[in-house]
Amino acid sequence: MRETTSDFNYSDERFADIQLLRYRLDGFEQLSLMQKKYIYCLSQATLYGRDITFDQFGKHNLKIRSVLEAIVTSPKVSHDNDDFRALEVYLKRVWFSNGIHHHYGQEKFIPGFSEDYFRSVAMTSCRESGVFGSDEDVRALIDEIAVVMFDPAVDAKRVNKAEGDDLVVTSACNYYDGVTQQEAEDFYAALKATCPEETPSFGLNSRLVRKGDKLEEEVWKVGGKYGETLARIVSWLEKAREFAENERQKRVIDLLVEYYTTGDLRVFDQYSIEWIKETEGDVDFINGFIEVYGDPLGFKGSWEGIVEYKDVEATKRTEKISGNAQWFEDHSPVDPRFRKKQVKGVTAKAICAAMLGGDEYPSTAIGINLPNADWIRAQHGSKSVTISNLTDAYSKAAKGNGMLEEYVVDAETVAMIRKHGDICDELHTDLHECLGHGSGQLLPGTSPDALKAYGNTIEEARADLFGLYYIADEKLVELGLLDDAEAYKSNYYTYMMNGLLTQLVRIKPGHEIEEAHMRNRALIARWCLANGDAARLVKRGGKTFVVIDDYEKLRTLFAKLLAEIQRIKSEGDYDAARQLVEEYAVRIEPELHGEIRERYRGLNIAPYKGFINPVLTPVKDPEGNIIDIAVDYTESYSDQMLRYSREYR
Repeated sequence: MRETTSDFNYSDERFADIQLLRYRLDGFEQLSLMQKKYIYCLSQATLYGRDITFDQFGKHNLKIRSVLEAIVTSPKVSHDNDDFRALEVYLKRVWFSNGIHHHYGQEKFIPGFSEDYFRSVAMTSCRESGVFGSDEDVRALIDEIAVVMFDPAVDAKRVNKAEGDDLVVTSACNYYDGVTQQEAEDFYAALKATCPEETPSFGLNSRLVRKGDKLEEEVWKVGGKYGETLARIVSWLEKAREFAENERQKRVIDLLVEYYTTGDLRVFDQYSIEWIKETEGDVDFINGFIEVYGDPLGFKGSWEGIVEYKDVEATKRTEKISGNAQWFEDHSPVDPRFRKKQVKGVTAKAICAAMLGGDEYPSTAIGINLPNADWIRAQHGSKSVTISNLTDAYSKAAKGNGMLEEYVVDAETVAMIRKHGDICDELHTDLHECLGHGSGQLLPGTSPDALKAYGNTIEEARADLFGLYYIADEKLVELGLLDDAEAYKSNYYTYMMNGLLTQLVRIKPGHEIEEAHMRNRALIARWCLANGDAARLVKRGGKTFVVIDDYEKLRTLFAKLLAEIQRIKSEGDYDAARQLVEEYAVRIEPELHGEIRERYRGLNIAPYKGFINPVLTPVKDPEGNIIDIAVDYTESYSDQMLRYSREYR
């Protein structure tokens, strides 16, 4: 199916608090056949990791999903009643979040249907399907998952970060079993003590469990936990290798296969270093246990995958930024002790996503900077991408939704944001990913994990502040990245508005801020509000707005906070990190929260968005040779999810 940009429908289905979008594979038709085959094989490797993510996010998730899918596909279950419609929405939310907990808020979904209804239709559907065993097996399965689904006290939060709680015991994520927070921290501290230099990311690819009196790791590898799934991923990676663009890409795949086969984290480090160095090809991918946001202690990597190809035009922008990385580092407002004397290996490009998987699907990042290991960043650098076709889809879907008119203080500021907002948002993402995460250095002897549960929030704040400070710098005009020295003000306003007001629409009444990126934005905006007179909140007509009185003073505040955040990171100052996060980033004022949510309700906008993947299909000639890869954008959300459950389980 081929559409022009003008008639492509970016917005799709909507349910609960979610809107589904579609993304275009612009420029895909111009790729060579070898590149298309490479992308296709890598996409298959990406889609096979889906069930790993479901299982990591909760040990009952796959069972619950399977039973719910049996119900919605059973011809014996009526669709014409409120209970079924509520169950269908519940399943769509489970698909979207890779489990029964909200992908952002972390709280467990509350079923809109009764437990009696669920038990009845589950028994009918599971018995009919014939894949769940005997009636006794089915009853035991339903008893097991019904408790998890309907008892609010069981597995209440996927990731709990509440101060004072045992974060391991009270989190429902499936990374630990029979282990306390202190035991887990001690276990990995002991491992790191055995390897103080070039320390592997201990714990990244394993589940820590109690076996008798001992703690052991169940390593995620071929022949180990998730072994069958990883073997399928390896098979498709090896097929992709045949179509790689260069020898280094083949070397990257070889090391990733070796890592999946052995589970050796030192091999993963070798793979990461080689992946950084591969900058010549137009096609790239991420596949593995990567980000640690889903572990309250920040050790365990959730499985994710993305296949991408270069956006040539947009990459010119990121290359200008990364090409001046040393200048940005040298002029950073942080203590010189914490700056890198020599920035190494910083590469950046804009890319088009071709396939999303695992923790990157359906909700995904718009920018990525890897690897996460600090010692690799220091010695070898990092690689950054901003995902241009996803940001384009978000932007087009948001046009005319009324957000700016409702929450921006006046028409003049709205006009400024409309004029400069898109390019400044893209530049802030570029600065955040390309340079922010790769900037600065730890002092000798500082552990990368010293900030513990607060580490993710501090790191995201550090990268955001780096972007905020430099987007107002005349260097961007000098480099031709902005044509107006005042353009940065649009980004400053929307950032403060989001951190202080509009991100609150995503949080339920009575809840606190949990997610690391949301905490980071609240921390920055609230700290600036409390520690200077550059910005303030005002009431007009019963509505709260942000007013920025002095943009230059606000930049000075960003610089001051960046210096402190970098100090905290470089010195591993846990107490200061805890104080900043707990004071500025967690709690919500109920009256303001209620007002912001009520205003948002009137706009009828879904606060969360995610993507439906395109379908890639080999086109063959009469002899069976692949002559093209066709792209189709018409598959519905439910059809895609059910197909993935059949084909990639």
